[in-house]
Amino acid sequence: MSSRVNALVSATLESPTKGVIELRHDWRGRTVPLLVIAGGNLRMRRLERIATMRYALRSGYHFPQDGVIEFVFDPELYPDVDLEHDEVHVAGEFNGWRGAAEPGWAMRPRMVAGRTVLVWTGQAEQILRSGKRFKFVTGKDQWLVVPWDAPSLELDTGGNLNRVIDPERTGCHMLSFELEAPADLSTNLTVRWAEGHAGDQVPLRPGRFFYDLSSSLPLGVHPQKDGTVFRVFAPRAKSVELALCAALTEQEKPHRYRLARRADADGAAGVWEVTLEENLHGWFYWYQVDGPRDAFGVFDPKRRILDPYALAAVGREGPGIVLDRARISLPAVAERGKFKTPAWHDLVICEAHVRDLAAHAPVEADALERRGFAGLKKWVESGDFYLSRLGVNCVELQPLQEFDNVARDEYHWGYMTVNYFAPASAYATRPEAASGVRELQELVAAFHRRGIAVIVDVVYNHVGEPAHLMFLDKLYYFEQDAGGTLSNWSGCGNDVRATAAMAKRLIIDSCAHWLECFGVDGFRFDLADLIGAPVLREIEVALKRVKPDVILIAEPWSFRGHIAGELRDTGWASWNDGYRNFLRDYVRGIGARETFEYFLKGSPWYYAKWPAQTVNYTESHDDRCWLDVITENADHDGHLATANDRRRTHLMAAVLFTSIGIPMLSAGQDFLRSKHGVNNTYQRGDLNALDYARIHRFPSTHAYFADWIAFRRSETGRLLRHFSRASEGFFAFGWAEGTSAAAVVFNADLSQGSQRLLFAVNPTMGDVTIPLGEWAAPPWRQLADHERFLPPGRPAGAQRVTPNLFVPALGCGLWVAE
Repeated sequence: MSSRVNALVSATLESPTKGVIELRHDWRGRTVPLLVIAGGNLRMRRLERIATMRYALRSGYHFPQDGVIEFVFDPELYPDVDLEHDEVHVAGEFNGWRGAAEPGWAMRPRMVAGRTVLVWTGQAEQILRSGKRFKFVTGKDQWLVVPWDAPSLELDTGGNLNRVIDPERTGCHMLSFELEAPADLSTNLTVRWAEGHAGDQVPLRPGRFFYDLSSSLPLGVHPQKDGTVFRVFAPRAKSVELALCAALTEQEKPHRYRLARRADADGAAGVWEVTLEENLHGWFYWYQVDGPRDAFGVFDPKRRILDPYALAAVGREGPGIVLDRARISLPAVAERGKFKTPAWHDLVICEAHVRDLAAHAPVEADALERRGFAGLKKWVESGDFYLSRLGVNCVELQPLQEFDNVARDEYHWGYMTVNYFAPASAYATRPEAASGVRELQELVAAFHRRGIAVIVDVVYNHVGEPAHLMFLDKLYYFEQDAGGTLSNWSGCGNDVRATAAMAKRLIIDSCAHWLECFGVDGFRFDLADLIGAPVLREIEVALKRVKPDVILIAEPWSFRGHIAGELRDTGWASWNDGYRNFLRDYVRGIGARETFEYFLKGSPWYYAKWPAQTVNYTESHDDRCWLDVITENADHDGHLATANDRRRTHLMAAVLFTSIGIPMLSAGQDFLRSKHGVNNTYQRGDLNALDYARIHRFPSTHAYFADWIAFRRSETGRLLRHFSRASEGFFAFGWAEGTSAAAVVFNADLSQGSQRLLFAVNPTMGDVTIPLGEWAAPPWRQLADHERFLPPGRPAGAQRVTPNLFVPALGCGLWVAE
């Protein structure tokens, strides 16, 4: 096939001196095509065809001979697959995507170039006739994510990324080359047809070796006694300039200094630095970086870049503020030692937003304080603090890292982060003085004095505007296709390349900083699917070295997929969206008995390998709030809650706090918070601010939640707080005929002491009786019903347990037997 018909698709460096070129179709010429490198004064020493098996390791298939197709699985791409205890199958359109269910599609080991790969061989015609899309799946039915840089990918109508067989791309369309000298990554390099040959040209971009470039040197700014070191990682930069000023009014005429690329291995990796002879604590700074401008680089030497390691920032654009770590250490390291992070199985979490909590708090605070850390601290220290009255022992605060709100008074959820070290300047009283650092330290300390742990919601899967990392190196820090188009599985315009060594280090270093500088107790990772299970494991290991009892929670999905199953063998807990959907339906009489049993037991094994691995919740900041979902009112407006809305909310609380796992509330659920049916309130501070007057409008509901929390955290409530999986006989279930109304005995086999609990719930609109049989015999004492917890020692109104237990419509009860 001549160059007039064929075309260049991509060119990738596999090392500074070697790479591969991909053509649109197989090259059938007797000799290799005439191709050259443009830019950088580079010449090819060698250009040759590659073995088709080499292509197969990337594409997942090849045609080793006419009429034969081989699917090839490379275990090195999937280190989490345990091939000693599991199989890998090929599944696609040609077998109805049933590969995991049929032994005939299991792949067999073969030695290739000294290592073991898995291969399935068959007739090409039969495969191609039935469809060309395929994937690999384990024998345990775990679908394996297709690598971002695999050739021949296709997104189907369901949003699934699949491999695709292309009969015109069998491996003969791939060429390998070797350069006479190492490529300079700071220049624009392209591969094109030689003079006299028609065709186009493609950028020569670095491949996987590039994302492994790393350094262990401390990054950021490091003031010392008589000098300050500025250090930044910019692997493709041509130049890096530091701009520095003592006052914000001097930004138009800053002091400027050139950073030099280090002359050692760290410099080869991409580390630039400069040392100035003065401790510059309190000065303002930014970088300006130049480099190759092509589809993979948006370098702009005039663009101000906020240092990714800046410890404080004036705003989303910067500048960063030089801070001496010795001067901003936690004000009372000893005080941090006074608070012990609760064990995971003892946690009761409330998700909340800084401004939502502080906006209408009944404390003396001015408008500026109510917008941030200082106002919330006053509320936390108040004797009437809402979360203390509710009784939770952990607060999960929506993002606190610097985000991209334009004006300081603009309401923002914070899920568009622009710097991972700096506390949000919008929440500081004097951001130009980096007051947010001390104010956040004091806020966390105030929560700890209240006995409340602090988890921070962090967003490492994408960045907000301006995307400073994009101008430091788009190719290194962001996922993109062969043409430079940004991946967008986050739905926010970009996806961070968390697998790149220094991106991974940025995540770990910044989290460690928040543990050490602010004393937070843990993190909830937004859209953690985009970080990926392997990277999350590395993060876990690194952070547990800093704080062994750190709390780690994943939102295990994205628009790309769901990784809760992959996290079972890690130390991460996961938000359980299945639980959320189940309980919303269950209180309205929808759902199967098996579903109730599965979620009450803590989503065992498939979702959660250990009890505290599931975070059970029914509302978070996203989408409609609980009440607006289940309300009987029109337009999902639960503001004027009906009697049934209230009863169903009580049932939700009862089921939530008897379910095994970590229970999580969203602030305001306990007083029937409504957002008037609005589905997405990310910019609606007016709807999100907590209306504490509703505590007095619905005092019995608030008290009901508080009593359930107190019970769960009590000694008797230990039967609901499991460190490890309970015995098979721990639970005993009974059911009302023809309904999902249930009775559950906890510790039925007395494997956890002499106490037992009996919980009964009826989500239907009719009264039911639940046959208990022998379980009616123990001397049960009622603790609670669907309206209240009974005062100790006052049995008036208590319901006796009988062999056919009566449970009213939308009712429930809790009993204990000693």
